[in-house]
Amino acid sequence: MARILAVDDSPVMRQMVKATLLEAGHEVSQAANGEEALRIAAAQDFDMVITDLNMPVMDGLALIRKLRQLPAYTSMPMIALTTEATTEVKRAGREAGATAWIVKPFNPQRLIDAVAELLH
Repeated sequence: MARILAVDDSPVMRQMVKATLLEAGHEVSQAANGEEALRIAAAQDFDMVITDLNMPVMDGLALIRKLRQLPAYTSMPMIALTTEATTEVKRAGREAGATAWIVKPFNPQRLIDAVAELLH
C-alpha cells in the first residue's frame, strides 16, 4: 500500500494513527513535531503526510508550507488531523496546502477511507 508519515506531539495519538493505518496495510513512519518530520521527509520517500497542527518546535501549518516547497511534496496528499475545526483555521490549512481535514477524536474508518480516497 502506501508509505505514510504521521506527525503528532502526542505519543498516544501517533500510536492510534499508526495502528489504524497498519491495519489497513500501510507503512507508517512517525515524528513528534514538524521539525523532526521535515528531517524524516527529506531523507525518505512517502506517499502521504498526516499531521497535527498544534505542536511544539514547528507546528503543522508551518510543516505543510515547508513540505510544499520540496519537489517530491508539491502535490502529495496531506491530511490535517487536529482538534481545530474553525472556519479560519481550516482556511489557513487550505492556504498552507492541506488536502483534507479530519477532526480529533477521529473515527478510524473515516481516516482509512480518507487515505484511500486521496491516494487513488
